[in-house]
Amino acid sequence: MSGLTSAIYGCEGLTLTNWEKGFFREQQPFGFIVFGRNIDSAEQLRRLTDEMREASGDPLAPVFVDQEGGTVARLKGPNFRHPPSPHRFAEMAREDPETASEAVWLNARLMAMELKEVGINANCVPTLDVVGADGHPFLQKRALGDDPELVTLLGRSIAVGMREGGVAPCIKHAPGHGRGNADSHHNLPEVTAAREELEERDFLPFKRMLKEPMLMSAHVLYHALDKDNPGTLSETIIKGLIRDEWGYDGLILTDDINMNALGGTIEERSRRALAAGCEIICHCNGVKEDMQQVARAAQTLSRETMARADRVRTIANARPKELEVQETKERLASLDLLEQTA
Repeated sequence: MSGLTSAIYGCEGLTLTNWEKGFFREQQPFGFIVFGRNIDSAEQLRRLTDEMREASGDPLAPVFVDQEGGTVARLKGPNFRHPPSPHRFAEMAREDPETASEAVWLNARLMAMELKEVGINANCVPTLDVVGADGHPFLQKRALGDDPELVTLLGRSIAVGMREGGVAPCIKHAPGHGRGNADSHHNLPEVTAAREELEERDFLPFKRMLKEPMLMSAHVLYHALDKDNPGTLSETIIKGLIRDEWGYDGLILTDDINMNALGGTIEERSRRALAAGCEIICHCNGVKEDMQQVARAAQTLSRETMARADRVRTIANARPKELEVQETKERLASLDLLEQTA
């Protein structure tokens, strides 16, 4: 399909409004994203994701979600299984990396199946941020640990489980949010670590997983990399580090462009992010006026970006590999993780 624009949009409620239908038809965004406000039941969510694709005229459009598990789970009880928190797998990995890798893969396969059933085919996981004592508490339970080797091991298992389930994964938040001293939803985190420290710990999981189809940027100011611009808005980081030095050839998405870590208007942020080298603006809150600002900045995908987008769409629309669902649930339950969410 040609004419896709460089944006992902959310919507306001459980069904699309007439304005949203017209907006999506006109804009033809690369994809969509759903949040808790958009979810009531499996049947309703499937209707909504179908409605999104129908409105844009794109039956292969990726519909995203943040289904990490634990505190960040958009699909959760009582109508859905609530997946374990990533830090539970991190705790297990410290004692038994092999079993933890199996457990996180089992959980990812189940998550992919659950998402696919409701029309969601892209998930903003795995989180590859290597947390430490200097990181903000909001990331602790969302992270796969403080050891870059174990984060890589678990992150790779999550990504494989997603892809095998026909759901496109998106590694985040590059080049690493683990040292951030603030919650980027509210304030701009700053990282003062030297470049050598970042290379040894923070960058490692990302550099080991550069074959994944999508990467999400971090709204973080890295003093050693670009003291003036946060990652999402930094050409030095997006084009210079991630594209050129790392050689990443997947699709680069922004974290939610509406987050308060970034200054300026939504339109200004969007334009700066695209200029820095991000290819898709992710906008999540479903607010009409904000979406219109993103649309004013959005661009038709270039041939190069469309080739990357097509790789994502192929994964997102693939038939899942066969899965013995009951056996998978029983094995995960035997590890005392299935119903754990804290």
